[in-house]
Amino acid sequence: MEYAVIKTGGKQYVVAPGDLITIEKLGRGSATVELKKGDPVTFEEVLLTDDGSTTNVGTPMIKGAKVTATVYSIGRAKKIEVVKYKAKSRYLKRRGHRQPFVKVKIDAIA
Repeated sequence: MEYAVIKTGGKQYVVAPGDLITIEKLGRGSATVELKKGDPVTFEEVLLTDDGSTTNVGTPMIKGAKVTATVYSIGRAKKIEVVKYKAKSRYLKRRGHRQPFVKVKIDAIA
């Protein structure tokens, strides 16, 4: 079985062709990538590849390796409630947060 370990959004993911993974929003600040459903995405930070017979481990990245994927959907996660509370001082703050995400389908490991 062919698989790879990629790094994106400060996290590492084990992926195989045909997998559907949920990752963080791509880019940061002004480098945020605007994506639509069906857009191709390439992950250049590949840490490990395995094709069933040989395993390549990067130090820390594998030069020339890449994983291609297609955007499956874009959305935001369920709302979480962030509460700040201090007892006996009448202090209570409530905030909500919805984390953006991108679901991608892995097409190929090269």
